Amino acid sequence: MPQFDVHDHRHALKQVKDTGSTGLWENRNRIPCPVCDTPFKRLFSTSEVETRFPENDGARFCLLRDDDTIHLFRH
Repeated sequence: MPQFDVHDHRHALKQVKDTGSTGLWENRNRIPCPVCDTPFKRLFSTSEVETRFPENDGARFCLLRDDDTIHLFRH
C-alpha cells in the first residue's frame, strides 16, 4: 500500500497552512503523486474525522489514506 510522509519531503514542500490536525503544502520540486505518479501542485493532509472543501476549480485530485491521515493531492 502506498504511503506518504510529509516529513520525508519537507525540503521540497512549502508549508502554506498548519492547524495541528490539518496541513496545506505547495509542491516546489515536482514531487510525484504516490497514487498516479504525476507531479501534484498542492497537498492537503488531515487527521480530522471530517473535513469540508471549498468549491473546486475543476482541477483533478487524488486521495491517499494511510494509518492515521488522509492526503489529498491536487493536480
